[in-house]
Amino acid sequence: MSTITSPPTPSALSSLISASGSSDPISALTTQIVHNLKHQHIWTSLQVHQLPGTTDQDASSIPLISGIPPNRLYTHPDEQLWMLENNLRDNDVGPERFFVLPTTRGQMFTLRKLAAVFDSLPEVEDERPLLSQVTDDQKTKDKAEKLRAYYERREQARKTQEWGGKRLLLAMVDRGVGGDGTVVYYVVQEGTVKPRQN
Repeated sequence: MSTITSPPTPSALSSLISASGSSDPISALTTQIVHNLKHQHIWTSLQVHQLPGTTDQDASSIPLISGIPPNRLYTHPDEQLWMLENNLRDNDVGPERFFVLPTTRGQMFTLRKLAAVFDSLPEVEDERPLLSQVTDDQKTKDKAEKLRAYYERREQARKTQEWGGKRLLLAMVDRGVGGDGTVVYYVVQEGTVKPRQN
């Protein structure tokens, strides 16, 4: 006597990938990372971008994800020093749009391909909070003035790359034999960054 068992119900992620109708592994990987960012890490304003054509043919087919994390992910050491000198904290400034590059463990990624990704990163609009909504409270006015000065300084530093060049998150998924689909994120920066002093 045999018992007929039904297959397990697909997970929300499996259903989402199946519903997308794409059998392309890169699309499935991108969908998995968008799902992880949205539901595990509470990112908002998620978008998928296709990089424009570059000199490296492989880089033009790479999707990028952008979104806004719930907290700031990275602060350059010089930016951190400026903020400390001006009595600002990370949660005063708020998070900014970050780009995420989907990859899998073991995927070959040359420096040429990574450089092509950095060269192709789209410009991001400065998404600063509305500072015009200030109450009569003197403490709030002082904070708003410090934030205005910070955003002006950040714009100047962005043009000169004084607070670092372009950066993104490298999202790596373990999809190999026995891989459990865990996503690990690494901050990757263009160029070198001086070490942080403690």
